[in-house]
Amino acid sequence: MRALPVAAGRGGTIACAAAAVPRRSLLLSTATAAGDHAIRPLPFPSQRLLRGLLLFYTECLGMKLLRRRDIPEEKYTNAFLGYGPEDSHFVVELTYNYGVHKYDVGAGFGHFGVAVDDVAKTVNLIRAKGGKVTREAGPVKGGKTVIAFVEDPDGYKFEILERPGTPEPLCQVMLRVGDLDRAISFYQKACGMKLLQKRDNPEYKYTVAMMGYGPEDKNAVLELTYNYGVTEYDKGDAYGQIAIGTDNVYKTAEVVKLFGGQVVLEPGPLPGIGTKITAILDPDGWKSVFVDNIDLAKELE
Repeated sequence: MRALPVAAGRGGTIACAAAAVPRRSLLLSTATAAGDHAIRPLPFPSQRLLRGLLLFYTECLGMKLLRRRDIPEEKYTNAFLGYGPEDSHFVVELTYNYGVHKYDVGAGFGHFGVAVDDVAKTVNLIRAKGGKVTREAGPVKGGKTVIAFVEDPDGYKFEILERPGTPEPLCQVMLRVGDLDRAISFYQKACGMKLLQKRDNPEYKYTVAMMGYGPEDKNAVLELTYNYGVTEYDKGDAYGQIAIGTDNVYKTAEVVKLFGGQVVLEPGPLPGIGTKITAILDPDGWKSVFVDNIDLAKELE
């Protein structure tokens, strides 16, 4: 998901929807109170821990702090981090909601994927910086790709993958779904993604599908995972949303409704910011927000 836009990595289209270009990609947001429509990604446990959390992303994972913004009237603070500018790269948006000190990550959200040249070297660096390593470097089960797993201070998991020379280091987001074919169909028809690959692993009783707008080695992708026999997951209250760039949030909402998606926030400007968005739910209840490309470009000025 160089941006997980409504159309394609750079320029494809979806039926009835305006073409999209890669912008801010994945924003993991906390659940919001009724009537509160501000984007609220990966919540900070407290302002006191904000500095430590940012250090994990910058020192351990090597991301850059691209910008911060405080919206006091909506009572939250954002930090945007990634490996390149928001107008051309996938980024993470972290959010601290005033006075909220703890969230439940749940069992449905899987992990981010971060591609590096050398997994073992990266793991050693993360450990030296005080990061938590939960799975040492080694081949993935049933495959040859070298991976490792680490966690940020709030418990969000990161899969470190060995993929030298990738232009998009922040390369995956994994979500667990209860019906894989249903989920694939939704993201193809309602969001214009392509099924890049589908892989079954009966030995370990799971199937994965990679969805996105371009090749995995050059774009961030959405990894949908179906675990045999599991049809529903506890999502907790920490996961927020995927954000996808679009040229027209109003047409995008129409397309989502056309293909059976649930629009939970009708198109319109964000309070305190003015950027137009629309929010939807997939069949498993995972939230996506479509962000107006022109408005976002102005926001980044």
